Amino acid sequence: MKKFFQEIKADIKFKSAGPGQKLTDPVGEKAPREKRDQLAVRQPRQGPTDEVQMAAAAALARLEQKQPKARGPTSQDAIRNLVRKELQAEVTLPGSPETPGSNTMPEVQEEGSGPLAVPGVFFTCPLTGATLSREQREAGIREAIVSHFSTDPVAASIMKIHTFNKDRERVKLGVDTIAKYLDNIHLHPEEEKYRKIKLHNKVFQERINCLEGTHEFFEAIGFQKKLLPVPDQEAQEEFYVLSEAALAQPQSLERHKAQLLAAEPVRATLHRQRRVFRPSPLASQFDLPADFFNLTAEEIKREQKLRSDAVERLSMLRTKAMREKEEQRELRKYTFTLLRVRLPDGCLLQGTFYARERLAALFAFVREALENDWLPFELLASGGQKLSEEENLALNECGLVPSALLTFSWDPAVLEDLRAAGAEPQASVLKAELLASMERLL
Repeated sequence: MKKFFQEIKADIKFKSAGPGQKLTDPVGEKAPREKRDQLAVRQPRQGPTDEVQMAAAAALARLEQKQPKARGPTSQDAIRNLVRKELQAEVTLPGSPETPGSNTMPEVQEEGSGPLAVPGVFFTCPLTGATLSREQREAGIREAIVSHFSTDPVAASIMKIHTFNKDRERVKLGVDTIAKYLDNIHLHPEEEKYRKIKLHNKVFQERINCLEGTHEFFEAIGFQKKLLPVPDQEAQEEFYVLSEAALAQPQSLERHKAQLLAAEPVRATLHRQRRVFRPSPLASQFDLPADFFNLTAEEIKREQKLRSDAVERLSMLRTKAMREKEEQRELRKYTFTLLRVRLPDGCLLQGTFYARERLAALFAFVREALENDWLPFELLASGGQKLSEEENLALNECGLVPSALLTFSWDPAVLEDLRAAGAEPQASVLKAELLASMERLL
């Protein structure tokens, strides 16, 4: 009887083991085909979205404040460690979305997939009037300043000092020291010692020699390099010595000093790329080039700092003021913005702006395009938000980045006066030359 039951158990065990396998079959064929198919189509787990994660973190913090200590960790350190682990786990998930502090910007339309609203961001050289791209900007300014030496070496050397040296504090210190040298010459024209500047002097080396353009300035205003003997020293040393011709024109030295102190860096101005379009249902669609989203080295460092602060932000309950501050920080990511203004006849006026420019720059841009530029007008953002020229707000502070569609309207008081006089404002408000250059929005 015992043997009979053993045989029955062995038979049941054999049948439940699944289909058989030949010894010649590959090792990888052990799993049933149905199970392998299911594994093949299984999708990787997607990470939670940023909104869900942030909401969950805030809810977790609230719940743990309400629960007794025995239910789980409630200290800030424990919550902070928990959130840090969740963030690190999310980063390693394949296919998980980017965190808010990442360097990945909104997807830009690929080249050739459709027309862009503008070909890029461009600048105008104030010295030559040439149009420069972002990549050409610094090299174009440098070339223009260097070429200016042939016509005005004093002005060119001053532009070089203020433009090519990026440390503004060091530039100010060097410029003030040069001004002091020139003041001594002006106040003591008869004393020869003030007309000589020792090049290996510690002050000269630390404040002036380190700045690009200073030697060109000294030579342009009349200083000459000479080897002169030094008391108690056998070897001669190099000095800048003011020429007799320059010393005979003290007013010129004063003018050059004032010019040096008042100068500012030469910067390329943003090209507005003003365009006018016919009425179009595509007015609110903006396909922007990569120039509107690429980050500079300084912006990348700032974004990395914001990313490192994400753990601290998620580990605490944020007030309304804190949330608004973070929203403004997000808006400051953008350097440029493309704005369109819908006019009363439906036509569109388009221009490129710095994201940190004030509203006054936008109103001035629109006013320059109007036939009657003296009449007051209003601009409305999406949602009916009224923009005021008197408000000292930046475009990004008004949410007008990286692009926005605005609506133009005449001031209500002006409309009432016109209608009281039996007149109506013309539908077309642009200058004739702009109407002649109107394009179709693609």
